[in-house]
Amino acid sequence: MNEIMSQFLTSEVQTVLFALLGIVVVLYLLSIFWAARDARARGFGWAWGLLSVVPIVGLVAYCMIRPPLLKADREEQDLELALKQRELMKFGDCAKCGYPVEADYVLCPNCHTRLKNLCPTCHHALDPAWTVCPYCTTKIK
Repeated sequence: MNEIMSQFLTSEVQTVLFALLGIVVVLYLLSIFWAARDARARGFGWAWGLLSVVPIVGLVAYCMIRPPLLKADREEQDLELALKQRELMKFGDCAKCGYPVEADYVLCPNCHTRLKNLCPTCHHALDPAWTVCPYCTTKIK
């Protein structure tokens, strides 16, 4: 048996096996490094990346439980959502029916409730509390 093994394990084969073993070890260490770095970037805590220390199974388990978005991407989505909400707040709702209306609407397109007054001179929409038109300086009764 020893003779058969010595015939197969020549110095060239041993060199190739050691090279393959070295590549596997390097890939294993890189996968641990990647998982720890990825976990930190996702706001998951670097310790979760250490789950990948368990060969193959740990890396697969980490990839299955990790959050789908990076922390920076989640923050960007939150900012976009806040911006969209702020843009929507530029508009209002009708006090009577709650229908969304734009800032320059004079009456609600849904229930026809008067939302603002019109300037008799320049016909701009005016806030009901204003006593003078800011566009043409006409006094409002």
